[in-house]
Amino acid sequence: MSSPCDPQHAPAGDVSTALMLIDSRLKAILDGKTETDPEEKAMVGQFTASLGPRGAKDVLDGACTLIYMFMQWLRMAYEEHDKDVIACVVPDLVATMRMMPRSVRPEVIPTMAGLLVAAGTGLSPSLWREQYGFWTKDEMNPLEATTLLLAEHINRLTDDPDFATRLITNALYGQDED
Repeated sequence: MSSPCDPQHAPAGDVSTALMLIDSRLKAILDGKTETDPEEKAMVGQFTASLGPRGAKDVLDGACTLIYMFMQWLRMAYEEHDKDVIACVVPDLVATMRMMPRSVRPEVIPTMAGLLVAAGTGLSPSLWREQYGFWTKDEMNPLEATTLLLAEHINRLTDDPDFATRLITNALYGQDED
């Protein structure tokens, strides 16, 4: 029996925009910028405001698609070494989020962990989350942080600072993976 959270029922969303935002943050962090530049923050704010409600939801769904794709890649990578993706990824990311109290409020960490578990078990993170109502404003930064941390985890595993972005770009445009 198919789950109502099966990825085949989920909208992919605006994966390109979600990836662009995550890649931009990854590059800023690699350049040693731990705080968002006020000018960049204003530009991102203007951009997201220009999307409107439907466009913002599409970017949200795109971020969930990234989480799903990252977790599926990690699942395959860890299974090659007889390891479980949930056991290897979720505790590390939860511990990291707990060290980010300004960006990730403690009460939303269980939701982010749930998104990771849903994706790691082959469910759509966006459909899993929708079971519990609308997204809240307090979940937006943690969603970005979760996606960013997954990408960074993949980049660290592969020892390639652009691997996660290239992985998604190749999947979107039908190119061979590394």
